[in-house]
Amino acid sequence: MRIGRSILLVAAALTLNACASGGTGGFGYGGYTLVRVQEVRVGDDSIAVTPPHEWNRISATLFQDIADVEDWTQNGPYLDGISFVTGLKDGKALVRQRSRDDRQVPKFRSNMTPPEIAAMIESLFRVRGGTVDFRTTSLAPRPFLGGDGFQYDFEHLDSDEVRRRGRAVGAVIDGRLYLILLDAARSHYFEASLPDFEAIVSSARRV
Repeated sequence: MRIGRSILLVAAALTLNACASGGTGGFGYGGYTLVRVQEVRVGDDSIAVTPPHEWNRISATLFQDIADVEDWTQNGPYLDGISFVTGLKDGKALVRQRSRDDRQVPKFRSNMTPPEIAAMIESLFRVRGGTVDFRTTSLAPRPFLGGDGFQYDFEHLDSDEVRRRGRAVGAVIDGRLYLILLDAARSHYFEASLPDFEAIVSSARRV
């Protein structure tokens, strides 16, 4: 968590566009940092997780000025990615956007219901990522971080003609949004990444 891909892939798409035009425009990747198999704090350091295998933290993305969001990948952001949203405040958006932009990703509100958060995630893909077809496959209650959370499953087809699957597990706790989102190519990479994602979600704790 942009993007005809994922929260993370929004950043990738904009990075490629910026490079094609001769500059980064303030976006882009600043490299990768190895995430080892040990407990590590993510986002604004308010959540700790333990990955069962090594991943790669993207050190600078579209969210480089949004401390609440952090992105990981194993095989590159166009194939798989996990995004962490850690304590997003009321009135804040998942991505940077200008007030004059014609299309806006809705800002998070502390009283949002799971269906409204799911709609916000869908909007993120449609507005910022080049998604041409988006389909919700499931939305159900699921405990997360000791609170009453939700699990949101979806599929999307992007302008690169790759179909992807995603799963988000989250909860609103003390008026802030906590969420972990997996987005990966439907062919092989989603199923390959899902066990790690589930282990990371199960290990998540507030610190």
